Amino acid sequence: MTQPQLAEQLPYHRLARLSPRYGWWRPLLGTLVVAVTYVVALVALMLLSTAVGLAMGYREDADGWPEFGPVSGTALDLLSIAVGIPVVLLAVRWIGKRPAGTVSSVTGRLRWRWLLLCVLTAVPVLGLAMAGMFLLPADGEPESQWVGWPAFARALVMLVLLVPVQAAAEEYVFRGWLTQTAGAFLRSPWAAILPQAVLFAAAHGLGTPWGFADLVVFALAAGWLTWRTGGLEASIALHTVNNLFSFGVAAAVVGGLDSDETAADAGWQLVALDVLSIALYTAAVAWWLRRRRLDRTAPAPQPVAKPPAFVMAYPYVSATPSAWPAHPAAGAPVPPPWAGQPGAGTAGAPPWAGQPGAGTAGAPPWAEQPGPAPAVPAPGTSFPPASPGAPGDGADPT
Repeated sequence: MTQPQLAEQLPYHRLARLSPRYGWWRPLLGTLVVAVTYVVALVALMLLSTAVGLAMGYREDADGWPEFGPVSGTALDLLSIAVGIPVVLLAVRWIGKRPAGTVSSVTGRLRWRWLLLCVLTAVPVLGLAMAGMFLLPADGEPESQWVGWPAFARALVMLVLLVPVQAAAEEYVFRGWLTQTAGAFLRSPWAAILPQAVLFAAAHGLGTPWGFADLVVFALAAGWLTWRTGGLEASIALHTVNNLFSFGVAAAVVGGLDSDETAADAGWQLVALDVLSIALYTAAVAWWLRRRRLDRTAPAPQPVAKPPAFVMAYPYVSATPSAWPAHPAAGAPVPPPWAGQPGAGTAGAPPWAGQPGAGTAGAPPWAEQPGPAPAVPAPGTSFPPASPGAPGDGADPT
């Protein structure tokens, strides 16, 4: 007896092959659909915001776009990135032909308790790095001015609501879709993680070499955490806490949210602190993994078993079984006995050749079979005359 074959266990970066209808072209077509759909959604959002801004009387800048102010303008920027989440989920479902949640983790969903634990781990680690940033020399930059509590509170509420969605969207696109697209063709996790890291750094602009290297290190660490934990939770926590601290510091000073600088423009001192905090967070998550059990793989779909060649497509089984000879169907009229067989339960039916009828009266015995025992005549009576030539009745054949 052969043992059933166990399903292949797919790590996170190979989950594009989780679909029973997987084809090599699906990840490539999906990437094109994600790019085109995101651009269309972004243009639609920009046109809608422009129409709303002009209708509400906001003044226009030199390019003709309405000026919403630092808080509203930053909210619009964050929303334009957050659009990537539904775009990726729809591509996974429609093009990838697999559950949309498989881009979140190997369990098909976000593991919220694990996400919360990672957030609580990232806050003190990145908070120490942010505190160390204030100890760095200012390099001749003008002193920043505090915006005041009312303006900071409004900005902080907006950031708490939108930064997690914006950071998660970048993770779904780079550590999610792009990593799984590369993993559909490459078994090595590092081979699937490296392309998205370079694209992630390039998407933030070409600033200083230090800033570009910092973004690559960040994306590599986030990609490794995604593969090692089997989901996006650890990378989403790192990205969200990092951006909240960065945007929070910018919102605390006048003109901070209006700045065009990104992480790609960081100097080597900031990069050194950021890389150290990323390393500490990665080590802390690895420490948690040794004490918690997380699913890291998902079983691949089993191939559909083909029937043997000799099995007919339509077996000879009728919906209502028909009667076979001598066994009529229930409720059907009893047919007359076939040649040579007495009728079951019928009166006066002739016996079949050589056999007396069951329960019939006066039927002659069949060939070479003695009839019923003759009755003993009463004293003084004689036997009836024998039939001529009938043997066995006591007559002399001669």
